[in-house]
Amino acid sequence: MGIAGIKIKIMPTSPIVNLEEIKTKAQEIVKKAGGHNREYIEEPIAFGLKAVIAFFEWPEESSLDKLEAQLSSIKNVNSIQVIDMRKIA
Repeated sequence: MGIAGIKIKIMPTSPIVNLEEIKTKAQEIVKKAGGHNREYIEEPIAFGLKAVIAFFEWPEESSLDKLEAQLSSIKNVNSIQVIDMRKIA
């Protein structure tokens, strides 16, 4: 199988949440699950709220369900959403 490029939007619970902590924890979870971290950026949403956009490589044969559950369980994360998934290799 190949490699997929995955983008997940991670929404914090409030505008005052430390996004660096969320990024660090998300990177650890992705790496431990078998992914390869590429880029984690902040995207303005509204009224000072910013989302973390996580971009990483993921083996196509692996399910995202367990990874999504782990990312959702990060402290101060309100929700996650897969916003892009495409084959890159």
